[in-house]
Amino acid sequence: MMEYQAKPDDRSDNAEKIQDMINNTRENMKEAEASMKFGNEQDRQNALAKNQRREEALSALESELKDEQAFSNTTD
Repeated sequence: MMEYQAKPDDRSDNAEKIQDMINNTRENMKEAEASMKFGNEQDRQNALAKNQRREEALSALESELKDEQAFSNTTD
């Protein structure tokens, strides 16, 4: 029987990945805002609601990014 060992925690690129997620989320918000001009009222309401959730996610991601940057600064 083979024993598996857990991989060590590699956080070296976490800040970069989080920044990419922030940038992608902002881009998605812009695209949703642009599409609101062409959709019906229901589509517009759905896009507004989704962008509100994205705003909340951005706040969490930005906080997580600060944590990762602080972690990175202590391990350099």
